[in-house]
This record gives sequence, structure tokens and C-alpha cells, in this order.
Amino acid sequence: MAIEPGLLMKERRRRISDLLQERGRVTVISLAQRFATSAVTIRADLSALERAGVLIRSHGGALLRREGDDQPLAVKEILHHAEKVRIAQCALSLIQDGETVILDSGTTTAEIAKQICESSLQSVNVITNALNVAMLLANAPMVRLIMPGGILRRESNSLSGHIGEAALAALQADRLFLGADAIDPALGVMTPHLPEAQLNLKMIEISRQVIVVADSSKLLRRNISLIAHVEQLHTLITDSAAPAEVVEELRRRGLKVLLA
Repeated sequence: MAIEPGLLMKERRRRISDLLQERGRVTVISLAQRFATSAVTIRADLSALERAGVLIRSHGGALLRREGDDQPLAVKEILHHAEKVRIAQCALSLIQDGETVILDSGTTTAEIAKQICESSLQSVNVITNALNVAMLLANAPMVRLIMPGGILRRESNSLSGHIGEAALAALQADRLFLGADAIDPALGVMTPHLPEAQLNLKMIEISRQVIVVADSSKLLRRNISLIAHVEQLHTLITDSAAPAEVVEELRRRGLKVLLA
């Protein structure tokens, strides 16, 4: 077992969340040993993660909460955070001054927004349907922010619906950075929410390049609403833990895959 002493509380809780995703359950004793901290501290971590909806407390530990794939944004923010940061850094390297980019809703696209704020870009137009992304960019002097409007979905902090689709129809973009809840090489990119899938499809239609940003936990998963087939996409940015056979199949289907 790897020992990870000295982590700050926020990072330790992210690592606990990642371990739950990998294993399905954890124990207080094993976590205390792994992070070189007390059982009292670990119990406090598990209680906080339970309140956030990440897990269910059990005797001596915790179980991963599995109530469907559509988790609240607050839960998604702490899962696979390091991978999302690397993906966002790779995404930033593709953005050029003067371009118009679309940032879809999601925690990975929010990381791209953070990277834009800290970048040396002089001018970029950003279209987004996500309130959290918009708030990150609201005070960035290099960003011209455009929000198409729509009906708020609180679980994802995003706007969707006919209002947003109609607004997007009048716009054009150089690149779309598309979040994904599930990616299956045989089907494509999926989401649990049909109105968001319809808005995403409109984003694809107005974009010269479609770049999916998703950590490797989203690969080989399926969901209820299909956004687009693999053949409608140009690039996938994921992390280095992506299964080699999945990466190979996506590339065989013509998708450029970048491993961050």
C-alpha cells in the first residue's frame, strides 16, 4: 500500500474519493495508515464526503454511492482532480489568440477556464452554457464572455433548452471543448440529460473542431442520451490511465487521442 503522508485536507479528501472510485469501499484503518493521520481525522473526512454525496458511511469505513451516473457538480469537482488539471493544461495549449472557443458545462471545462485566466492569452472569445465556468471567467480581462441562455439545471450548473439552441445557431466557433459523462468507442459521447445532449449537438454543428475532454474513468461507460458518434468528433484529451485497447480503437475510428 502506498503511503501518502502530509497531504492537505482538500487533497486528502480528493484522494479518498479517487480510492472509492477505484475500489468501491474503504476502511478507516487503511486510510489512516495510508495518509499517516488519525482515525478521528479520517472519520471527519468521510463525514464531509458523505454530506457532499460522494459516499455512504458503513461500519468501520465507507461505500461508494451509486445512485446513477448523474452526480452533483460538487461531487464531480473532487473526483480525479489531478487528471482534470493535466487535461485542462493540454487543452489550453490548443487555444490561440483571437479564437472563439466553446466551453461546455462540467468540472473539466471549469479547469480549462482556470487555465485561461492564468494564461498569457491576450484575447479570446468564450461561449459557455455553464454558470460556474462563466463566474471563473467573468473578471478575466482577456476574455469576451458570451452566454447563450436557457433553463438552469442545478445539478450541473448549466443552461440548456430551446433558448440556448436558438442563440447558438447565430454563432460560430473555432473549437468546442466538450465534456462527457460517458464515452463508448462503439457508440460515442453520452450524457444523462437529454436537453444538454441537444444543446451539445448544436455546439458541435457551429464548431470547426470538436475536442472532448474527459478523464479515463469516463471511458467504456454508457449513458441514456447520445450527444454524438465518434465520427463526429476530432480529438479526445484524456489522462494516461486510459486503457490502451480503448485508445487504439478510438484512433482506429479516426479520433485523435491526446494523453495528458
